[in-house]
Amino acid sequence: MRVVGVNEYGGPEELRVFDVPEPHAGPGQVRIRVAAATVNPTDTYTRNGSRAEMLRQYPLPHVPGMDAAGTVDEIGEGTVTTYGIGDAVMAIVLPGPHGAYSEYIVVPAESAVRIPKNVSIVEASTLPMNGLTARLSLDQLALHAGQTIAITGAAGAYGGYMVQLSKALGLRVIADAAASDTHLVQSLGADDVVLRGPDVADRILQLAPNGVDAVADGSVQMAALLPAVREGGSFVSVRGFEGEPMRSITFHTTWVREYVTAQSKLDELRQMVEDGLVTLRVAQTFPAENAADAHRILEAGGTRGRLVLLF
Repeated sequence: MRVVGVNEYGGPEELRVFDVPEPHAGPGQVRIRVAAATVNPTDTYTRNGSRAEMLRQYPLPHVPGMDAAGTVDEIGEGTVTTYGIGDAVMAIVLPGPHGAYSEYIVVPAESAVRIPKNVSIVEASTLPMNGLTARLSLDQLALHAGQTIAITGAAGAYGGYMVQLSKALGLRVIADAAASDTHLVQSLGADDVVLRGPDVADRILQLAPNGVDAVADGSVQMAALLPAVREGGSFVSVRGFEGEPMRSITFHTTWVREYVTAQSKLDELRQMVEDGLVTLRVAQTFPAENAADAHRILEAGGTRGRLVLLF
């Protein structure tokens, strides 16, 4: 089967098409014939060598990709699923020797659910990893209706899902955005949008003078945001930031691996898409063999919505 991966770490030009043996589903697993694999910033870490130590146990090529959608074509012996052969599903995939940039992937049955009824298979491929990351962040924060959350990077995939999931929980959302993204972030449901930049904490405090109940740091501004958090509030990071103890702030780090088999959470996201509460955004599609172009565009910055590889 074809995969897109690297034999040598480096820039986008190292991504190449390889022919490797097909995997097969074992007990508790399903195999998916991939139609679409989303390109995420985390994929660049597999490509550029940042995960070299983690992946050392696996033979080359190393294949990126944590989001996929396609058709179930094999179910492991004794595996109980909520879907069957031929069903269109979306799945979260752990990066490794067989990431989502593959014609076929094998995943735990609990890592996949049917795609939402009202979207394409390409759109569905953009939901699992970022949607589950946002879901985990909000579960860690454990906020309740009426509280206020500040979300940075709200125009991005994680940030956009955070805005929409937060609104579904009844939270007040203050989001940061570039001036050019203000309308987009408002359309996602943010109650207030402040201009992003080095003084963003001050701008948040103008709207929440006592500080917000929580910050979700999608744009990795880290310590610069801490003044915006109230005494006893919470801060969640997607890049492992754990601030110095201050003002009884609770720090959380979101690692989506914790939700790789959280099928009920992924199915809730599917339902929210069907109910119109979550929006899926595709920026551009590429043939799988043009993955290097997708990575170049991603790393240039400014993409709104997700880039998707087609198999």
